Amino acid sequence: MNSRRVLAALVLAAIGGAYYFCNTQVNPVTGEKQHVALSPQDEVALGLQVAPQMAQEFGGLYPDRLTQEYVRSIGQKLVSGSDAKRAPYPFDFHLLADPETVNAFALPGGQVFLTAGLFKRLGSEAQLAGVLGHEIGHVVERHSAEQLAKQQFTQVLVGAAGVAGSDDSSGGRHAAAIAAMVGSIVGLKFSRNDEIEADRSGVRLLALSGYDPRALAQVMEVLQRVSSGSAKPEFLSTHPDPGNRRPLIEAEIARLYPAGPPSSLGAGDAHAFAMIQGRVGGPPAEHADHEMGGGHHPDSQEK
Repeated sequence: MNSRRVLAALVLAAIGGAYYFCNTQVNPVTGEKQHVALSPQDEVALGLQVAPQMAQEFGGLYPDRLTQEYVRSIGQKLVSGSDAKRAPYPFDFHLLADPETVNAFALPGGQVFLTAGLFKRLGSEAQLAGVLGHEIGHVVERHSAEQLAKQQFTQVLVGAAGVAGSDDSSGGRHAAAIAAMVGSIVGLKFSRNDEIEADRSGVRLLALSGYDPRALAQVMEVLQRVSSGSAKPEFLSTHPDPGNRRPLIEAEIARLYPAGPPSSLGAGDAHAFAMIQGRVGGPPAEHADHEMGGGHHPDSQEK
């Protein structure tokens, strides 16, 4: 292996490492020191730029103003009732028209989406709040900015591996391909940690906004039931197994409320939720007067 190529690769990797590890910002909400390169303003601009394209991939926005306003009102209730309001992001919430895909996601800067396919499978307003709260958690925790910084660092390492392993044949391309594969695995690991962190944020957001946080565990049941079908739902390509997430959510609830969530926390407005879900084409809501989270729901739901 050419020593000059190795030296060049080491220099490239060192520059990339210095850029990644020295580029830190303190999260204004969590106080965590994070490796991110984007400013909050950059995140907002990026999210607004990407939002129309992402919406189009799911059939555009759901064409009903009342339904959109309802989803937006629940999202804003979560933001205004928690420390998420201190985040420097203009949060907005959107229902996508796709009736079959089961998914929800957040873009950098506060643009939050869920599909009609997921909405119509939910059983209460609190479960909807659980989905939105999880996505707000991603935004507040700046997970997208962190992932972008990690990807940039990984790309530098991939390039360095290609330089170090290159010769006059195809060996360099092979080395770079292997390095890229390793980088993808590392990215998936971080993504799963982000999902767990967002679940914990979702639990806190629900409780602070007056919802029973056990609704988020019920969302995991919804998703798990969907995942047992013949077609693999899209959320499984970006989210860890909901069956594995539910015990962690329940553990977080138990940590916050050793004696169980107070009775003042509920499922939300059952009548409003039933009306809106009917407009989206879901089954008649169970009016959320079933026992929240603590009881056994043999055919319940997930997120």
